[in-house]
Amino acid sequence: MMYKRLLILLASLMLVPAFSLKAGQSPVQEKEEAALDINEYIFGHIGDAYEWHITTINNKHISIYLPVILHSKNSGWHCFSSRHFHHGSESYKGFYIAENGKIMELLPNGESLKPLDISITKNVAGLFFNCLVLLLIVLLPARWYRKHDAMKEVPTGFTGAMEMLITMVENDVIKPCVGEDYKRYSNYLLTAFFFIFVNNLLGIVPFFPGGANITGNIAVTFCLAIFTFLATNLGANKHYWKDIFWPQVPTWLKVPIPLMPAIEVIGMFTKPFSLMVRLFANILAGHIMLLGVVAVIFLTAKMGAALNGGLSVISVVFGVFMDILELLVAFIQAYVFTMLSSVFIGMSRQKAH
Repeated sequence: MMYKRLLILLASLMLVPAFSLKAGQSPVQEKEEAALDINEYIFGHIGDAYEWHITTINNKHISIYLPVILHSKNSGWHCFSSRHFHHGSESYKGFYIAENGKIMELLPNGESLKPLDISITKNVAGLFFNCLVLLLIVLLPARWYRKHDAMKEVPTGFTGAMEMLITMVENDVIKPCVGEDYKRYSNYLLTAFFFIFVNNLLGIVPFFPGGANITGNIAVTFCLAIFTFLATNLGANKHYWKDIFWPQVPTWLKVPIPLMPAIEVIGMFTKPFSLMVRLFANILAGHIMLLGVVAVIFLTAKMGAALNGGLSVISVVFGVFMDILELLVAFIQAYVFTMLSSVFIGMSRQKAH
């Protein structure tokens, strides 16, 4: 009986909208007789939104409406609540939500223009909340160390777990990969690790305030890759730049056609590009697979009670397994990003042999 209740609870949590929706949309069509649009269902969840949809009760959407901040070349700045948009079909002050989920401005001549959009969307709001969680993770152990002598007292509980995790990342990843001046980069690399780890974990929480698809957003992974690119190249030594513009290869590969230098310069950009795509693709793929498993329940609803019931049980069990697997992936992706960033930084700090 206890296991049945557990499965029912997990199934109900899986059905709660876990990822962002387009403004005014629910994860299931409002009309029961309407067929499930699998593309709309999946991509509507993993996309961004101008509101944070929490749940639907009796066809009534419960959402948190976020501020919309726009700048139009014609009418200047605008700031209003996303409540004024209903199902993406109505306009407000000349602005409307297009089919791609972005806000457009309808000009008097009938043309559409994209304004400067710095709105607080669901991913932005989720990012703010996750950063607050990250600050608590950092400040709580710091508070313990201010009040205790670590040389005489061993931290326990949350502080002890954080010390173990930080020590593991620094001693097993950062120190051997970066080299002797690893402490110069430890602050950034540890911050990147915990930032990605926290966002990955909260991204698979199937209820508010979790569920925002942050690390599955390529704009976020692009910024992280840019930070690693800057840390790698701004602190690089002259040996690193010599290996790029004048590598130790036969001269005919460098002059008159700088073949190898061109390849090395391209490699400077492909390394952060691989970091960006790897993190984005793995997290996004995990969300899509989990949504696809849940969608089986609705896709088989009209195929008979026996088939739908059997596949629903399989979907719930497999969905729970994937949720557990996502916990492992959340750690692995943070670990891999930190390790590769450390390797790239270490390569820029190597000395001539």
